[in-house]
Amino acid sequence: MKAVAADSGAAILNDRFEPKLIVATVAGLVEPPYRHTNPCLAEPIFANVEDGHLLITHELKMCQKLLKEVKADVVHLDMSLGGLSLEELSVVGLSKMRVSRRARQHILKILPKLRKTASDIKRVYGIEVLAMGKESVPVRIAELSCGAYGVLYAAEKAVKEKANVRLGLPVKCSVNVSEGGVSLKSLIAGEHDLISFVRDFKKILNRVSVSEMLNPCARGFRALEINPRV
Repeated sequence: MKAVAADSGAAILNDRFEPKLIVATVAGLVEPPYRHTNPCLAEPIFANVEDGHLLITHELKMCQKLLKEVKADVVHLDMSLGGLSLEELSVVGLSKMRVSRRARQHILKILPKLRKTASDIKRVYGIEVLAMGKESVPVRIAELSCGAYGVLYAAEKAVKEKANVRLGLPVKCSVNVSEGGVSLKSLIAGEHDLISFVRDFKKILNRVSVSEMLNPCARGFRALEINPRV
């Protein structure tokens, strides 16, 4: 099975290690043996965390864009609704699901756009969009890709603004920053071979220094201090 999956992630943190801006959105093709995305579309977004739920429609649009270039059997979206097909998701059905009131309100705001895009994907490509959430391995791989691209985008921000940037990484992963690029590897048990690598074609990492630390306010998360070189 070949899956196109999308996610938005990596976050600019404030002095209290709280997320302020979501840095990157990624859509990628994942196929056996399900270890990385190839090919992958990525965009810097720097969206307010409060508007994070609105990014799901953008993620699905990026999946739709990628499907113009690749063939897949299914689309996995980062919505935890038990793998339900978005075409089948309705207001009545959503009211019966065990989701928080806030999550339900957020989904209702974007449901018409989601269903429209999911229907277009089904009509053109004959595949379903499933609300798999974090249970999906392809979504996890897309999440790692967000982290890797997020490092590059945050480094560009630090250089452009000549200011230090603190970046929060996805949950339970390790990062390796080199002159060639950035790699993120999952630290979750059973996911030791899940990895995302992004090449630094602009050589932006040569212009910053990067140090890694644990996020003291969010167990299981790591943060990077990215400082422009003088």
